[in-house]
Amino acid sequence: MTGSPPTSGVLDVPDGRLWFETRGSGPDVLLIHPGLWDARTWDPQMPVLVDAGYRVTRYDLRGYGRSSRLGDERFSNVRDLFAVLDAAGVERTALVGCSMGGAIAIDAALTEPDRTWALVPVAAGLGGFESTAEEDDWWAERDAPIEAAIAAGDLERARELQLEIWAPRGTDDPAGRAIRRIAFDNLHELTMDESGAEELEPPAARRLGEIAVPTLVIEAELDPPDMRRIGQLIAAAVPDARRVTIPGADHVVNLREPAAFDAALLPFLDEFRPRG
Repeated sequence: MTGSPPTSGVLDVPDGRLWFETRGSGPDVLLIHPGLWDARTWDPQMPVLVDAGYRVTRYDLRGYGRSSRLGDERFSNVRDLFAVLDAAGVERTALVGCSMGGAIAIDAALTEPDRTWALVPVAAGLGGFESTAEEDDWWAERDAPIEAAIAAGDLERARELQLEIWAPRGTDDPAGRAIRRIAFDNLHELTMDESGAEELEPPAARRLGEIAVPTLVIEAELDPPDMRRIGQLIAAAVPDARRVTIPGADHVVNLREPAAFDAALLPFLDEFRPRG
């Protein structure tokens, strides 16, 4: 890998601590991981982005990975994100976020647009998204046995059931084993109380037209129906947004299909990378 030596640290934030890592040199890119997992999901992209001439930062969201566990505090994932950027000396960045990380990236781009030069929601969530009755039924059928397993104290069973939803291609291949390992390392997430998280108001679903930076929406072909529809809504509402579907990918797109993901991401970033 080229660029400056990697740096990592733990940042104190109100009522918590956040682990982060920065590598490389060049225009900044921030990677935001999905719920259930942590920043290790970005292992395949870190060296690729550094070798492509970017300075890349990733971090563990509050409650995940090497960051502090949640108590009963009120907190903001968006404020945490900007605290990480400040600690890493990042003035302006591309925001690349998967799932929950994608929703946080969108909220951050709306909160401080001058600090964002590109936005890449990946199999993203969306604040204020309204599901259909059919989508609610789809989830109710799958959530019931998960909730029963949690109530019985069988968190391992609950996690396996979740992985049937989010990793339908299975967990026996190398990518699947990484998806499973990181998810099980964050098993505490199943009983974590995230009700203290502050939400953007008005929510992002009602403000997508305000986003004025280059945006690439990346979808997973094998994602649940509502997640696919969220991607389509974002791409339709954000001015001049592009959308690409990664064939055969399930939810953690960048870890499951890293070559196809990188082939979509890198040309987009290179097209809009800040010069000078």
